[in-house]
Amino acid sequence: MAIAATAKLVRDGDTWLVPSATGVGRYAVTGEATRCTCPDFELREQPCKHIFAVEYVVRREEKADGTITETRAVRVTYRQDWPAYNKAQTTEKETFCKLLRDLVATVPNPAPKATGRPRLPLPDMLFAAGFKVYSTVSGRRFQTDLRDAAAKGFIAKAPHYNSVFNVIESEDVTPILHQLLETTSLPLREVEKDFAADSTGFGTHTHFRYYSVRYEGVRAEKAWVKTHAMVGVKTNVIAAVVIDHRDASDCRQFPALLEATSKNFTMREVSADKAYTSKENLELVVSKGAEPYMPMKTNAKPDKKAPAWNKLYHLFAYRQEEFAAHYHKRSNVEATFSMVKRVFGDSVRSKTPVAQVNEVLLKLICHNIRVLIHEMHELGVAPEFAPQGSTS
Repeated sequence: MAIAATAKLVRDGDTWLVPSATGVGRYAVTGEATRCTCPDFELREQPCKHIFAVEYVVRREEKADGTITETRAVRVTYRQDWPAYNKAQTTEKETFCKLLRDLVATVPNPAPKATGRPRLPLPDMLFAAGFKVYSTVSGRRFQTDLRDAAAKGFIAKAPHYNSVFNVIESEDVTPILHQLLETTSLPLREVEKDFAADSTGFGTHTHFRYYSVRYEGVRAEKAWVKTHAMVGVKTNVIAAVVIDHRDASDCRQFPALLEATSKNFTMREVSADKAYTSKENLELVVSKGAEPYMPMKTNAKPDKKAPAWNKLYHLFAYRQEEFAAHYHKRSNVEATFSMVKRVFGDSVRSKTPVAQVNEVLLKLICHNIRVLIHEMHELGVAPEFAPQGSTS
């Protein structure tokens, strides 16, 4: 739907030329939108995003008399509060620094070392790491921004860029960043009731090798950091995240996402694609007082011993319009990932696995702060961050 709504599809006889989702190159959809030249269709031989884009743009209807009409789909648009949007965008960087300073101030500073050079304050270093990721520039070029932040009083003094890298590469920082991400979502706990789960990958500069039966040899591909997230569908705030290895199962990460989200939010609906559909996951959603909306696989059958499964099966099988109205909210999680990647990049600069995880967490924290800035102007939200360990 995103390709159909934003890209230009060109028809050449019976062939549709569909732009790649990455914006590089085009693929040919042929055979009345049944075949595509993209690698995804070549490997799976199942309809791909480019085929679905063609079907969405042109809907063919054959009448009883044999005539065929083509109806072009109307582009779906959403109302934008332009004054609030403009205010948020034009003041974002300054407001971001203020909110980031308040956020990292909730982290207690470790006791000073008995010997050796004094540590730089941990809140200042977390500010520098977050602001560095927000800037999207290299560590050396970022030094100017750090000096400016120090001059404005956001940090005591500008640290060396190597010190910033050391923070991002620290294992001790990872749980702190998870806590900070959770904290950035709390100001919207009264706003968000419906959630969606999905996963995405952030590219890296490292490679992994594997043996391909199809190509009869060893192949190498870039590794990625797989990120599973639970997102509020109204504001696109990220309520919970699990970062695991690239082959981690979506279904198995769902309970952790749900537990972390239900701890802070009153959940009404949870939507996810069929990769998350299991009897255990459905029952877990219901136990949190929410309704699950996940599509069933083709071989699914009703099961009276699993009430949540049975209820969803009948809704999905016999009341598809009602199901689709709720399931459509899941597209917001894809919009969230798109927001993060368009603003902060779809890959990480870090080389080590720990640093790559921390860099992704910093991207998500920066995204949540941007969401808060927008809702400050549109919904009148006034973010206040409580110290870690506080119940307020």
